[in-house]
Amino acid sequence: MSVKVLVVTKGHPFDYNGFYAMFDENPELLTTQVEQPAAQVMLRPENVAEYEAVCFYDMWGTESPDGGASFVPAPDEYQESIAALLESGKGIVMMNHAIVQWPAWPGWRDVSGTSFLLTEGEVLGEMTPGSGYRGGAVDPRGNPTGTVSADSGAAGHPVLDGVEPFTIEDELYLTSKRFESQPDILPLMRTDYPMVKENFNPPPLAPAEEQARWDHPEGSNLVVWAKKSVNSPVIAMQIGDGPNCYA
Repeated sequence: MSVKVLVVTKGHPFDYNGFYAMFDENPELLTTQVEQPAAQVMLRPENVAEYEAVCFYDMWGTESPDGGASFVPAPDEYQESIAALLESGKGIVMMNHAIVQWPAWPGWRDVSGTSFLLTEGEVLGEMTPGSGYRGGAVDPRGNPTGTVSADSGAAGHPVLDGVEPFTIEDELYLTSKRFESQPDILPLMRTDYPMVKENFNPPPLAPAEEQARWDHPEGSNLVVWAKKSVNSPVIAMQIGDGPNCYA
């Protein structure tokens, strides 16, 4: 039985051939690829109706004309389209940088439940430092390496069917542990890489003075989780930046 998936990209560089090979090698997935900003049209209810799931791998809305002090908000019509998508109950997958997009729109962060912040801000009612990053194309220290394994409470979840612990070299984010306290977050996989400030860089899109004084407590090691957002089942993951994780 095939599944029709809309795959949304653009706004962050990635290995095009390696990424799409993941979908092409699975005969059960029938994919349509669309880039931002055209995705904002494709995700209107009348256009996305034929798809059963949407995979977000875009990073949009991060333009900041004043050096990180403010970001471009999502258009009202796009916010309405995402609300309709969640109401429809379609499956949603968010990979890596997709969870951090639209920083000026708290509703996007609510979809995945992530505590990732491009600048300091509020998470579940508390002021929280901007999130650190390690790895990716611009980090001279390179990607961190860690072993990713199932959370002890995730046994039997279909996403983990046949998945054994694996070692991966890929980008990671240092985020607040607080997001794990949300009752609708189901932890799926954790990394053993030490999630401490010394292993990460300040949030690169934050204002310079914020980067200079950046500090962050020990962060969450949860890198894959499930969540129900309105009626939609959501799978969100930190990992997924580069070709090492596409295989």
